[in-house]
Amino acid sequence: MKRLVGLLIFALFVSSANSRDKTRPNILWLSAEDIGPHFGCYGDPHAITPNLDKLASEGILYTHAFTTAGVCAPCRSGIITGMYQTTIGSQHMRGQTTLPESIQPFTTYLRSANYYCSNNAKEDYQFETPENAWDDSSKNGHWRNRPDKSQPFFSVFNFTGCHESGIADTEKYKKVTKVLAQDQRQDPNKLTTFPPYYPDTARAREDWKRNYELITAMDAWAGDLIRQLKEDGLYENTIIFFWSDHGVGLPRAKRWLYDSGTHIPLIVRIPESFRVGGQGTPSTRLDSLVSSIDFGPTVLNLAGLNVPEILQGQPFLGKNLPPARNYVYGARDRMDERYDIIRMVRDKRFKYIRNYEPLKTFYQYINTAEKGVTMQELRNGHIAGTLPAEAEFFFSPTKPVEELYDTNADPHELRNLAEDPNFRETLIRLRQAHLDWVKRTRDTGLIAEPILVDREKKIGHRYGILRQGNDDTLTKRIAETAIAASSGPDALEKLTTALDDQDEAVRYWGAIGIGNIGMPASSAAKRLAKTLKDPSAAVRIAAARALGKIDQAEAALPTLVNELENGRQWERLHAAIVLDEMDDHALPVIEDMRKALAYRDDLYARGKYVVRVMNRALNQLEGTNRVVD
Repeated sequence: MKRLVGLLIFALFVSSANSRDKTRPNILWLSAEDIGPHFGCYGDPHAITPNLDKLASEGILYTHAFTTAGVCAPCRSGIITGMYQTTIGSQHMRGQTTLPESIQPFTTYLRSANYYCSNNAKEDYQFETPENAWDDSSKNGHWRNRPDKSQPFFSVFNFTGCHESGIADTEKYKKVTKVLAQDQRQDPNKLTTFPPYYPDTARAREDWKRNYELITAMDAWAGDLIRQLKEDGLYENTIIFFWSDHGVGLPRAKRWLYDSGTHIPLIVRIPESFRVGGQGTPSTRLDSLVSSIDFGPTVLNLAGLNVPEILQGQPFLGKNLPPARNYVYGARDRMDERYDIIRMVRDKRFKYIRNYEPLKTFYQYINTAEKGVTMQELRNGHIAGTLPAEAEFFFSPTKPVEELYDTNADPHELRNLAEDPNFRETLIRLRQAHLDWVKRTRDTGLIAEPILVDREKKIGHRYGILRQGNDDTLTKRIAETAIAASSGPDALEKLTTALDDQDEAVRYWGAIGIGNIGMPASSAAKRLAKTLKDPSAAVRIAAARALGKIDQAEAALPTLVNELENGRQWERLHAAIVLDEMDDHALPVIEDMRKALAYRDDLYARGKYVVRVMNRALNQLEGTNRVVD
């Protein structure tokens, strides 16, 4: 009987949806990769973007739209679910998580309301796409393929040509930009927007020029899809969104939480018949704060559907809007083979960044990033001592714990105001906003990846790790211990106490924090030695790292070698990174490191990132140039 009632309710829902089909908007997403707002409509003096400039003149241009990460896959997982990647556990680049039943791609709600949903074609969500997410997700996905032409559609098209590989790979760059006329080409020497944190060399300027030309090629692609919409007589029945997954595909932008990596173009055109309360008036410019996790909820709201309460994104268009955002947030976690836990909160003017691993330099060696010419020019200039101060800063051996920028006065975010007493109140306000967000959203990125993976296996998904069980204070303890881990010697007592916590995620940060203090924490040596026997591999590795930082590497090395040889994938990566960071202190176990690499096939089977880090470490120790990838 219950099943029959359910079927009747669903039938009535579909019937009602069908009756509204003629009055509901089609929605088209045009998405691009790895570009910031270098468009004519955003005031860029060099941009050649006629199609998207026209779209902006007919709709809304958002000046303060930001992504939740400076890299594609974590952002995309957030966009398709309306959830922070750190909440659902998809924050690590090239990781894989599992969604709980309560969280689904927002397209599943559209499809249940009789929308035809197509995706052409990139997913890259870092979780297995549910079968009911799309009617068609392929290189042939198109609104034109819907069987019933009166059915409303949500269609996504993604342009991959402006991805960082389009800058780094000359052949790809030539292929993507072959559509450009001569007057659409750029002179690299005349680009006044060239960032001050890059070396002003011919090769680096060539990269910057390619970025512009790839954007122009993308603009032509967008124009063609808009033309197709008009050919089909659908232009005045379709709401069009244009956005990018994150900022520029160059160093200190892609993978970073500065505006160069998270500030994106966002343009929305709403046909007159679908405008609500003046929304969508042509040539509108709005400085409302928008997060990329808001895109999906906004589509649902425009389609007339209820936005599920579980979603963290919020609609910014349509009826019955919630209060505007006061802040947007971002996170950086593992980027391929390197960890660097960073969090960001921003209001319309000020940006706050918390570096949870301040002992790591900005430019860790990440194999993919190192293939780019600009990164090579940065490294060459650093070695030669020829970099401008703005570029050389990012080779500092450590990072400040906190960064604060006035993005109005300092759009390149080069003058850190965290120590400026004139901005003390702003620093405290944004610091607290950041910590509140970490706790409220239950930031799984503060749980070491080996621990995260183990707990996911036990409960089936990462979303529930900080939501299930009887430990109501766990999120708070993790967050506060992680904060203490980068708070200096005054936190030593708190960190030492954390080594006795019942939860390994807290003990991990206790050991990491003691290591961050370094020699002033040498009084904790005996306690760290005891922690080398902790039941958690992640904690043991963190304790070994800490011993190395207080000049007791000899005691730490056996633990690191054992985890490298016998641990699981992410434990091995943690151990390899610590050995790499130990530099010459790892020389006593260099034969063990070579032996581990001798089993290359086995290493690759259990994680190619371990191979990259181990090769890099041995290159540094031996003065060789072993192939890293």
